[in-house]
Amino acid sequence: MTLAEIHTKLGNTALYYLLAISIWGFYRFFRQQGVNSSYWGALAIAELLLLAQALMGAFLWIGGSRPNRGIHILYGIVVLMMIPGSYVYTKGRSDRPEMLAYGTATIIGVGLLIRAMFTAVPLV
Repeated sequence: MTLAEIHTKLGNTALYYLLAISIWGFYRFFRQQGVNSSYWGALAIAELLLLAQALMGAFLWIGGSRPNRGIHILYGIVVLMMIPGSYVYTKGRSDRPEMLAYGTATIIGVGLLIRAMFTAVPLV
C-alpha cells in the first residue's frame, strides 16, 4: 500500500470519526449535557488523527505528489485548526454551550474534509 493510499484511507477514517463525534456532541447538547472527559478524549483522538493525516500529506508534498488544486492544502490546514480553535473560543470550559461549539466545529470539519477529498483528485 502506497503512502497516497494510506493518506486517502486515513482521510476517510477522519471523516467518519468526526461525523460520529459530531452526532455525539449534538446528542449531548440536546440532552442538556456539557463536555465530559470521554468527549475530551474523543476530541483529542480526532486531533491526533487529523495531525497524522496532515503529516502524511506533507510527506507526499515533499515527495513530489501534489493535489489537483492547491486549495486542498488550505482545507487541510483549516480542518486541523477547528478543534484547537474551538477550545480557544470556549476558553476550555465544558458547559452545555461549549458542547454546541464542539459539535458544530466537528460537523464543519466533516464538510471541509469532504471538500478536501474532492479537490485532491483530478476531475473526470
